[in-house]
Amino acid sequence: MQIAVIGASNASPEEVEAAETVGYLLAQNGAIVVCGGLGGVMEAACRGAKEGGGTTVGIISGTNGENPYVDVVVRSDLGHARNTLVVSSADAVVAVGGEYGTLSEIALALKMKKSVFGVKTWEIDGVFPCSTPEEAVLTAVRAARLSH
Repeated sequence: MQIAVIGASNASPEEVEAAETVGYLLAQNGAIVVCGGLGGVMEAACRGAKEGGGTTVGIISGTNGENPYVDVVVRSDLGHARNTLVVSSADAVVAVGGEYGTLSEIALALKMKKSVFGVKTWEIDGVFPCSTPEEAVLTAVRAARLSH
């Protein structure tokens, strides 16, 4: 099971904390964390996943600059187009906060009929709002398991 964690590289302390919890809980549930591999929410999710004993995949936009918690680095050199790879690799998506890059990933995921669960993120039809990181992980894991 692969679950994407998406969010801004310029994240608030609350978003960083939420993303780290999401990553940790995803790892504890046996999910591989897929993300854009850079800083902010992505780094926090990877750090949490590593603390939880999990595996992380970072699909980076260039050829270097991945965060230190990424196990498998995919150097796409695609810029923002790599967002398609991030969400298409996932069985479900958890969005934590986010800016326009996150919005594009949400739109792509919804277009691909992927389930998207949000923690303080864009309020868009099709995104399931979750009040806590725990709720987001629980529902994302359930959706990912049902997608197989």
